[in-house]
Amino acid sequence: MAEQHLDFYQNLREKFRKWIESDEAKNNKYAEYLLFAPDLFHLMCKLTVDPDVSIHDKAKLAIAIAYFVSPIDLIPEAIVGPIGYVDDIALAAFVLNSIIKNNPEIVQKHWAGDDNVLEVIKKILVAANEMVGSGLWRKLKKLF
Repeated sequence: MAEQHLDFYQNLREKFRKWIESDEAKNNKYAEYLLFAPDLFHLMCKLTVDPDVSIHDKAKLAIAIAYFVSPIDLIPEAIVGPIGYVDDIALAAFVLNSIIKNNPEIVQKHWAGDDNVLEVIKKILVAANEMVGSGLWRKLKKLF
């Protein structure tokens, strides 16, 4: 299938699959976090259509999804490549963590990744300030 015909999720997975094999990825200390980007995106999309997720949480998810797919954000992927997804995954983890506080089972139900989703989100949140930078991280969190 031609890359222009892939949906965002498939395109993102393919982009990261290629990137992880590059020298840039091998030398990047955030590569392990960035590999979660497609699964986090998928999880947020699944949660937005789950009837057990509150309207309030769906609104937060919609904003985080829009941020994920937008070419214009605080660390633009078009300029810096896959490393530009650090802010997207940090924001996704932040939003998902707020849902986990109320209903961890629903997040686990929709997780397609191999690792434990609760541990993945916790791990990303611990590293978020360093990955994104404290000033940008504060700005992102203020969105919510």
